Amino acid sequence: MKLPVHAGYIDGQLIEGLGAPLVVENPSTGEQLTQLPGLSLAQVEAAVVSSRRAYDAGVWSGLSVNERAGVLRNFIKALASRYELISDMIVAEAGCPKASSVMHAQVGTPLKHAGEAIDLFLSLPEFEENPLPVAERINTMGRVVQSLRRYTPIGVVAAIAAYNFPFYTAMWKIIPALIAGNTVVLRPSPLTPLSAMVFAEAATEAGLPDGVLNIVLEAGLEGGQLLTTHPLVEMVAFTGSSKVGELIMAQVAPSMKRLQLELGGKSAQIFLPDALDKFLPSAMGVALAHAGQGCALGTRIFVPEESKAELLAKLSGALARITIGPADAPETQMGPVISAAQVERCEYFVKAAVDNGGRIVAGGKRPAHLPNGYFFEPTVLDLPDNSNPAAQDEIFGPVVSVIAYKDIDHAVEMANDSRFGLSGYVFSNDTKKALDVALKIKSGTVNINGGVMSAYASSGGQRLSGIGRERGIEGLRLYQQLTCINFGG
Repeated sequence: MKLPVHAGYIDGQLIEGLGAPLVVENPSTGEQLTQLPGLSLAQVEAAVVSSRRAYDAGVWSGLSVNERAGVLRNFIKALASRYELISDMIVAEAGCPKASSVMHAQVGTPLKHAGEAIDLFLSLPEFEENPLPVAERINTMGRVVQSLRRYTPIGVVAAIAAYNFPFYTAMWKIIPALIAGNTVVLRPSPLTPLSAMVFAEAATEAGLPDGVLNIVLEAGLEGGQLLTTHPLVEMVAFTGSSKVGELIMAQVAPSMKRLQLELGGKSAQIFLPDALDKFLPSAMGVALAHAGQGCALGTRIFVPEESKAELLAKLSGALARITIGPADAPETQMGPVISAAQVERCEYFVKAAVDNGGRIVAGGKRPAHLPNGYFFEPTVLDLPDNSNPAAQDEIFGPVVSVIAYKDIDHAVEMANDSRFGLSGYVFSNDTKKALDVALKIKSGTVNINGGVMSAYASSGGQRLSGIGRERGIEGLRLYQQLTCINFGG
């Protein structure tokens, strides 16, 4: 696998960094994967200016939507031709097991969604009529009036991607922003920056005009802060932690930029008594989905109190048979977390759970047979209630909390007792009962007996899980300005 040696792509050119060294580690080994000079603050500034210049010149926004779609379809084809390269990079820098089903979600799913997002956008009109009631369609002068909504590009979009799904979270932002006519500065996480440079190769190959997509890799945070505060940037789209999301909200406030935040979660899974057969695969999926590093994962699991002991025993036994190991090993079912700091975070919350009355049923520590790399055992916590720290804070690791409920109202009450609201899950063989429960869950997405991951269905958070939506019509319109045009007669 050939690793990138450039840390930037500005004005259609690969750029060598002039900033601090960017060290990328392999979480499966804990060793340095590569090191390259990151971009300096002045180079990030140049990327913003380049995007602004390209937008103002109309080299992209001035094209018809069908012309933009044609270029972007070639862009997607160029990315798809590098499927194996992207996969190998994500295995190496993010530690996602190559043989796991999650790897398809890392690469195959975003490539599929990208084309579908373009199709969906092409179905949306540039103008829509406002639904004025008949009584308001004739003014006091007796003239017929009309009111229209017009959708236009916003301008320069700063796209800041997450480390857990670096290619996917970047694609969620790049394609909607570009098809809408905006220009983009992409800033990947310093923990997983390498796969972002594949976008540069594809942009050149597809003939994307210079400056329409710029890419900046940096070792620190200064470039990201410049993107969120720069007066030439009109929108910031960010996927990451709630803590950083709060900082970004404060940074964009003085200029009131458009903001999309997809942040942390502490999602609940509620199993009704008739659906306990679905408990084991769903609970195991939390740990096996990229070592629990997914913001929408249902890490709080609510089960009937009379069934809790039996279900805990089944889950503990099943996870004990899971093969933990390096992400590139074909037998690996669960890989590492991203860093030593993330291992320590898992350890901290496991201890906090026990200190507050919880019990470790399985795991709870670093695996002894893997002294190198950033591994943490798949962990099951038996929590006495929802107030436990492990039930209230996002851990972002392979840690599952199981909590008993007395009745369904109790389960719903605990599910909604959270500062987060990204996703939720309800399981029942009675769809009507499941729907009744789902309608009571306060979350941006609620899934009944499984989920839907589609370019046509949006997702987004409530409360500390963020603002704005990604995918779907809402996720496309987010990258457009809305103007009402009124005809007074």
